[in-house]
Amino acid sequence: MKDISIDVANHAAEKSWPAVFSDLLKARLTSLVLVTTAVGFYAGWRGAMNWPLLLNTLAGTGLVAGGASALNQLLERDYDAKMRRTQNRPLPSGRLQPATVAIFGGVSSVAGLIYLALAVNLLASVLGAITLISYVFIYTPLKRVTWLNTAVGAIPGALPPLMGWAAARNELSGEAWTLFAILAFWQLPHFFAIAWIYREDYAKAGFVMLPNVDASGQHTGQHTVSNALALLIVSLCPFLFRMTGTLYLAGAIILGAGFLFCAIQFSRQLTLRRARQLFLASIIYLPLLLALMVFDKTK
Repeated sequence: MKDISIDVANHAAEKSWPAVFSDLLKARLTSLVLVTTAVGFYAGWRGAMNWPLLLNTLAGTGLVAGGASALNQLLERDYDAKMRRTQNRPLPSGRLQPATVAIFGGVSSVAGLIYLALAVNLLASVLGAITLISYVFIYTPLKRVTWLNTAVGAIPGALPPLMGWAAARNELSGEAWTLFAILAFWQLPHFFAIAWIYREDYAKAGFVMLPNVDASGQHTGQHTVSNALALLIVSLCPFLFRMTGTLYLAGAIILGAGFLFCAIQFSRQLTLRRARQLFLASIIYLPLLLALMVFDKTK
């Protein structure tokens, strides 16, 4: 049998340094953080757009997000090595050393928080600190303790639009918390689909995910549907708060109904095919909803 460790090392060696650091920063996740932060800023801003302030907000947020991703991988490096989907990350593959990642993650995180405090405002920096702490020091260790880590992890994942809103207005309001709720409820069906697809991988690494402790899948399906329904309801709030117009309302109803349908199909047929369909629906749903929110913002 071919030595898997040799395969991993060879694969890692083929990667360029930009690709390695892209993996360390979790580029796709960090991009989502920046997009949702920008949407929160745009939704909260009044008058002509302040582009320098938006760019400063994204720069500080990006530093915090990149640092948090590095610290998360530092803490999970031994567990990532046991999973096929993560064994080629910079630390398990040996491409980067723990000390390097620790310094990078710490410096990037602290620099981002200081940057936000000085170039944006203190509220945005405080929210960034809450995001960092809850993601790295609460959610990350909880993944090996209870499946409720998914609900806890939805909190730091939903804070970026609040950071954007806080950067724009230096306050938080009901409208801002609406954006938080949309991101929080979206993450749960999205991640339940991922956890179902990779449930064997997660179990092998010692992560406690709902599909691993729910042999029948009944509770996984129920939680997926209930959160998709909650998402449909809260996605209407931007219209009720007069943040958006009727175009957004119609789009939110159509997108939410489609996402809920996929969640129901997944709960009825707990197969890899249905889980992948739900995952695909989730990554189509969010950018379209956010685009509608931006396009149909009330003036």
